Amino acid sequence: MRILHTADLHLGRQLHGFSLADDHQAVLDQIVAALSDHQPDVFIIAGDVFDRPMPPASAQRQFNAFLNQARRVSQAAIVISAGNHDSADRIEAMAIMADPEKDLIRGALMPQEPALILQDAHGSVAISAVPFAYEHAAKECFNDPEIASPEDVLKAQIASARAQVPDGARWIIVAHGFVAGGQTSDAEKALTRVGGIEYVAANVFDGASYVALGHLHRPQKAGGDHIRYSGAPLALGFDEAGAEKSLALVDLAADGSVDITPIPITPRRQLRKLRGKLAELLAGVPSDDYVHAVLTDDTPQLDPMKRLRDRFPNTCIITYAREEDRAAGTTQADAGQTLLDDPTSLIDAFLSLTRQTAASAAERPLIAQALDRIDTSEDAT
Repeated sequence: MRILHTADLHLGRQLHGFSLADDHQAVLDQIVAALSDHQPDVFIIAGDVFDRPMPPASAQRQFNAFLNQARRVSQAAIVISAGNHDSADRIEAMAIMADPEKDLIRGALMPQEPALILQDAHGSVAISAVPFAYEHAAKECFNDPEIASPEDVLKAQIASARAQVPDGARWIIVAHGFVAGGQTSDAEKALTRVGGIEYVAANVFDGASYVALGHLHRPQKAGGDHIRYSGAPLALGFDEAGAEKSLALVDLAADGSVDITPIPITPRRQLRKLRGKLAELLAGVPSDDYVHAVLTDDTPQLDPMKRLRDRFPNTCIITYAREEDRAAGTTQADAGQTLLDDPTSLIDAFLSLTRQTAASAAERPLIAQALDRIDTSEDAT
């Protein structure tokens, strides 16, 4: 069985006030082309279809047109799950028009997680698409007051999903979360409150042939070759300047093993960091790329944004190198105060000092529970 996996479209997003609608369209067109060229059996979007729960109408129309195009060029089953940026109800509403024998659209939590059962030449393939949910909603859904972390939420969802997998079937899980060991980007929103543990251990997905993940924006594996983030197909922050973007084309074998081929995505515009004196940058080759300009001038320049936008119309940010250098020179006292403000980091620092390793994935939920108990006792007083 062949699977095309993407995630984190973030339709409706802006970049420092610039609309990304045209950039998103260029990406969506390439996804449609990949569906046409590779003819997968399953097309997966692992959460964060939209950038916010109430996206602009233009983003909804853009996504609807994209799905219509995908249907015209491919017979693939469509699997979509809600991410932390999505409205669960909005994603769930899409299921009304879906074919229940062929598609799986998951937005709202369910105590009995449904599975889409497909067949190929080697037998059954079960697909579970667990939507993102916060702890308070999962406690109510699963009637379990002990749920206290994103890992607890996923454990409850996966246990429910596992019960729907036929004996002998290969199993694909679609999820949206932060699996331990993943590399983050600046554009990702935290999945838990300050000081909470948002990491999920990879062994939560034991038994799955392939885990199609969303949330982290860089293409990467997490805890195993078969557990993979496709990454966001469009760079959404300047920390991703120059990053290679792709879709994941997954071939699932009869024995459940997978072969993964990245399909490169070429953005309409790049994100670029330009560094130098203002006069040097103004002498550069004009471009409509998105630009973060780092000025190395010793003194403030006159109206640098207007002047740069004459050359680079999509200049988003201007900073001065001297200010960045000053910020990098944080004192030891400042660093200590930062740790005190973040108890999880403070514990990691202590463990690293005393035993040379930070908290493990298995220890993090225990730390979170202990911090929650401290919070609760302080609230009571």
